[in-house]
Amino acid sequence: MSSTADAKPLPVGRMAIIGLFVTALVTAQLTASKLLAFDLPFALPVTGSEVILPGAALAYALTFFASDCYSELYGRRAAQTMVNVAFGMNFVVLALVYGTVAAPALDPEFAGQFAAVVSPVPNIILGSLLAYLVSQNWDVLVFHRIRRLTGGDHLWLRNVGSTATSQALDTVIFIGVAFYVAPRVLGTGDVTPIPVILSLLVGQYALKLLIALVDTPFVYATVGVLRARGHAAPPSTVAD
Repeated sequence: MSSTADAKPLPVGRMAIIGLFVTALVTAQLTASKLLAFDLPFALPVTGSEVILPGAALAYALTFFASDCYSELYGRRAAQTMVNVAFGMNFVVLALVYGTVAAPALDPEFAGQFAAVVSPVPNIILGSLLAYLVSQNWDVLVFHRIRRLTGGDHLWLRNVGSTATSQALDTVIFIGVAFYVAPRVLGTGDVTPIPVILSLLVGQYALKLLIALVDTPFVYATVGVLRARGHAAPPSTVAD
């Protein structure tokens, strides 16, 4: 009879990818409400020389890097399990944050400042959860569809193709719901003007697409190192 002590632990590489995915996701959830503005040395369509994007853009883009590595190494089912379990963990994060904000504070003045910084905005919550659920599952499905069509070759194509399309879905859903639909339907805050929304769409997607292109060598490196160390599922499982 086997005991729990006989259970084989997850390889460090696999745990590291899951850890990166969850860390980036939680960071994105906590930083999504801040809008960033960057001046560019050139002009983009709609945005001009200034790019406006949510503070979560960089952190959230890392989740696609992690999920693509995980998909390549451990298969579609494992990646979708990670994505959907992490979706449930979003609600744990929200419950813990709201619980901390609501708890009695030693310093009421600091408590107000703390609540203003970390309290999730309903519009942002709704937009980010919906965008996450659709885009992350789409990313995994497209990644493996391209993998089957190419016979397992051209990792760069499935990495860029799946991320580029899923990031487009994520950007449109998140910006549209958080800054336009939710304020109109729920009455929670002012509706963001269309020119600003278009600027947010272009700026956020431009950054995410750039990250998708730049992270491809790192996907190859991560997958190569972990495969060399035996940290990958059998090929038949990965192809599932």
